[in-house]
Amino acid sequence: MGNSKLKYKELCRFATKELCAKRPCRFATACRIVAIALAMLLATPAAVADDTGLVVEAGVSKKITKTVSAGIDAEFRTRNDFRTVDRFSIGADVSYKPLKWLKISAGYILMVDNNGEDISRNEDGTYNNWRPSYYGLRHRLNVSLTGEYKPHKRVKISLRERYQYTHRGTHDTRRYDFDNEWWEDVTVKARDRHMLRSRLQVEWDIPKCKFDPFASVEIYNDRYFDKARFTLGGEISINKIHTFGAYYRYQLTGAKEDEEPNFHYIGLSYKFKF
Repeated sequence: MGNSKLKYKELCRFATKELCAKRPCRFATACRIVAIALAMLLATPAAVADDTGLVVEAGVSKKITKTVSAGIDAEFRTRNDFRTVDRFSIGADVSYKPLKWLKISAGYILMVDNNGEDISRNEDGTYNNWRPSYYGLRHRLNVSLTGEYKPHKRVKISLRERYQYTHRGTHDTRRYDFDNEWWEDVTVKARDRHMLRSRLQVEWDIPKCKFDPFASVEIYNDRYFDKARFTLGGEISINKIHTFGAYYRYQLTGAKEDEEPNFHYIGLSYKFKF
């Protein structure tokens, strides 16, 4: 186990170095991202059992001009083997395409999170404090740069680099003190987090078929590897207005103190364009 953890940390440092380095070819970097992500998947030691959840997404978008579009998106997510609400959110974004293969976008998301319970223990293993789960707000801003390349008329490869900033304000809640056998008021401290997300995606346009499959890998890092998402799915376009999608996603979580589990997600999506 010790050698496995050492190997994992070395891979994390190597991944961070590769993703943060300035390179002349971003698509060459994209290939490195895939290799690094797969290496992390194989090298990560299992800490806690994997969890399973559902993600439901719905979005509306409008093309304002030939190069500018705007949209509104909502998301609902569960955890604990589909039994517990994890979060729901709503956001808005604006995008601009200065070139046919390049898109610049910015967005804001308001999230309502179901923060899980927290239990601490004394040195002898007995319970110390228990804080029940609670709902809290988070605010997120993001800026993205997406480049597209078509090696074939029916195959599209895209690389998206996204910076996101998330703010969680202070929150007053309660916890139970087992030693004194009473409830006490506590304040969860505010937290700011900066994250770089790098996503490589491949899409296929199958001739005479309304189903268009896609696959992607996305790496999250905040100076160190945070998590990776591997997604495989497809979309069905009823017409130019309505699009339905479904996917499977495996989320590999980096080594953290709170031992957040890896996730298996089933995703459903709907998009409306007008």
